[in-house]
Amino acid sequence: MITDILRAFFVGGALCAVGQILIDRTKLTPARILTGYVVAGVILSAVGIYGPLAEYAGAGATVPLTGFGHLLAEGVKKAVAEDGLIGVFTGGLTAAAGGITAALVFGLAASAVFRQKDKG
Repeated sequence: MITDILRAFFVGGALCAVGQILIDRTKLTPARILTGYVVAGVILSAVGIYGPLAEYAGAGATVPLTGFGHLLAEGVKKAVAEDGLIGVFTGGLTAAAGGITAALVFGLAASAVFRQKDKG
């Protein structure tokens, strides 16, 4: 168990460190970096690199945004195999539906429990 935790920590930390270096050393906005991470996850998944990394690092590779891209790519691949061309449009949303739903439900619950405060 300790080795699993260490692998997740170091791989997830490396992904975060790359993002921090991009923020510090380039003029890329955080939104572009985040989008780039999702696209990188899709590309690395398509060429067969991200799957083994996710197996090795567990949550260290699946929780960051590259893991979201991997999830979308795997969902599309599965849906295309099952449904044909229409799977290109439905696979990513089907695969990510649980995470998207959880984010919406928890966001709604937080807005119901906590009061909005102005920044000023």
